[in-house]
Amino acid sequence: MATVKAAQPRADRRDAGDRRGGRLDSSLVLTMLLVLGVAAQGPVRRALSAPVMQSWMTVFVAVVVQALPFLVLGVLLSALIAVFVPPSFFARALPRRPALAVPVAGVAGAVLPGCECASVPVAGALVRRGVTPAAALAFLLSAPAINPIVLTATAVAFPGEPRMVLARFVASLLVACAMGWLWQRLGRADWLRPPARPALDGHSKGAAFWGSVRHDVMHAGGFLVVGAMAAATLKAVVPARLLRTAADDPAVSILALAILAVLLSICSEADAFVAASLSQFSLTARLAFLVVGPMIDLKLFAMQAGTFGRAFALRFAPATFALAVLVSVLVGAVLL
Repeated sequence: MATVKAAQPRADRRDAGDRRGGRLDSSLVLTMLLVLGVAAQGPVRRALSAPVMQSWMTVFVAVVVQALPFLVLGVLLSALIAVFVPPSFFARALPRRPALAVPVAGVAGAVLPGCECASVPVAGALVRRGVTPAAALAFLLSAPAINPIVLTATAVAFPGEPRMVLARFVASLLVACAMGWLWQRLGRADWLRPPARPALDGHSKGAAFWGSVRHDVMHAGGFLVVGAMAAATLKAVVPARLLRTAADDPAVSILALAILAVLLSICSEADAFVAASLSQFSLTARLAFLVVGPMIDLKLFAMQAGTFGRAFALRFAPATFALAVLVSVLVGAVLL
């Protein structure tokens, strides 16, 4: 028994020594990495100065800088809804029947003066406050595409083409409502992970508000950066000549601009000017670009997956893309 008791302290000291050795090894690794970084700064600087890397950095910074102010706006609105708006308000504001709540929520998206990055945290807050997911998703899709700022930017980008503004409004609202109804009919509860919320019970409203803001900025901001990195990578490697080839075929041009909208991940308040610059494409193809982009792109997919879960995003994103392209073609044939 004495031998066992004597061996135990030696084992504890050995474990403590192993932990100290682990810390020493970690410090050594960090030091070696820093030394390596200093020694390799010349090659790293040359790599960053390459045209491809310059293009990558330009797109990455542009996406983040465009989206971040509206992400912050959405986070602030989300925190206001979560802390100051009682759940009973939504029960009174929206019809009880989900089939009617969907178009009401879709039209309500016109009051949010922001882009798609703002709509994700707000939609998450609506779900947390008891709004039926179908209505919250209709709001998520419509808000970035039919709010007054976006429609005004579209009118400025397409002077003398008021039908383009009308077509964007109609097509976007139709897609938002159709996706809400589709989710209401076919969606399953286990596909949609309820958005997480830090425990703020017992705090004052001010503390709860800023706690909610910090949580959403860190959570959604990380996925925004991941999506921006992916968009920049794809933008830097896609040859420009592919655009010229695609514009010659009407069907291919529509699909090409829809895919391009996903890859570029441009803020919905700036995408109209990019679409107007693609003058080699038809108006219907450019309408598809304007309808698809605010509803599903790389950064949005990452943010939706982070907010509602990967199982949701993997089902919702492809369905939204397909429906947005189809509705754009139909609306373009009628209005353009």
